[in-house]
Amino acid sequence: MRIVLFTGKGGVGKSTVAAGTAALAAAAGHRTLVLSTDAAHSLGDAFGTPVGPDPTQVADRLFVQQVDAQLRFEQSWAEVQGYLLSVLDVAGVDPVAAEELTVIPGAEEVLALLELRLHALSDEWDVFVVDCAPTAETLRLLALPEALGWYMQRVFPTQQRVMKALRPVLSRAAGVPMPGGTVFEAVERLHAELGEVHELLAGPTSSVRIVMTPEQVVLAEARRSHTSLSLFGYRVDGVVANRIFPADDADDWRARWVMAQDAVLTEVEQSFAGLPIWRSEYRAVEPVGVEALATLAADLYAGTDPLAVPTGPGPFRVTRTTSGAVLHLALPGVSRADVDLARHHDELVVTVGSYRRLLTLPTGLTRLQVAGARVEDGELRVRFRDPAGTEHARTARQETT
Repeated sequence: MRIVLFTGKGGVGKSTVAAGTAALAAAAGHRTLVLSTDAAHSLGDAFGTPVGPDPTQVADRLFVQQVDAQLRFEQSWAEVQGYLLSVLDVAGVDPVAAEELTVIPGAEEVLALLELRLHALSDEWDVFVVDCAPTAETLRLLALPEALGWYMQRVFPTQQRVMKALRPVLSRAAGVPMPGGTVFEAVERLHAELGEVHELLAGPTSSVRIVMTPEQVVLAEARRSHTSLSLFGYRVDGVVANRIFPADDADDWRARWVMAQDAVLTEVEQSFAGLPIWRSEYRAVEPVGVEALATLAADLYAGTDPLAVPTGPGPFRVTRTTSGAVLHLALPGVSRADVDLARHHDELVVTVGSYRRLLTLPTGLTRLQVAGARVEDGELRVRFRDPAGTEHARTARQETT
């Protein structure tokens, strides 16, 4: 099973590239499903055909789905929504307004990922292509499973015990209903499902592709995306430089654009050194329909395998040393000054810009002490040492003197 996610700044042609990649995968004989986590669904427009809430076949072995967020929300969040509605009813909130208030911001994107999980469990597909929301929304979405995991492990058990013990007293004192067991069970179920989604998307056969146009502002966001995706443990396997002006027979106006884009493309090669950079020229006609999309993708990948599984180490790994271990976390494009690092019990708190990851340390590292850290070659390296080993070495030195 292969999963490829496409993200990028809004308006760079992300949905078109995702749809083209899916069309090419299906043409190669793979059972392919392409779906969107973007609330502004445009996959149906790209394929030029109506697309429903269930997988809709648009070509041989090619299916498209635009997730019915309302239906999935009712199925996954019914217990919690029912409780919230009861609270708002006691507070005198209009029922229609209360219905709107109980819808989680970003729920559509979350539920689309839960839909991906269900399809992955079904074993009906060989390839999943995910058309993600614009970059900022995608990063928040992909960070959610781990963030919710921290809450569930640290806060939720205590909160659940307190509410169970004090529910009768609190209900009388506050005058509003307290959450029952089914509410907590719904949250626990969502946590478990999102945890499975994280394992799926951070796995060795999953990767993210950044789509961009050769413009300075877009490049800056693409760089930040690469760093942030790596921070949360997702592997970026390439960059698509889209809508490049052809240099042939360019008039003066286009010639200036070609020169400006060439300068940015040179920076792209430098910024994403070591990653494939796929280029797609600006087309005279918008590619719509399976055939046009497959042609665009064939030109884009130029004979390379669009589904090749990335090789080499992932963004997170641990290596052993004689005195302890080194934790490696890929952070391309950052310097030591950009990174804030702290240790809190069995967690490493890594902050880069506005993004923070609470990284739960592997069991083998929890008993070790942090001995130092540095950023080198686009990678955060945190050194851990065994305090017992250090003490033994100190004792041995004292005995020999």
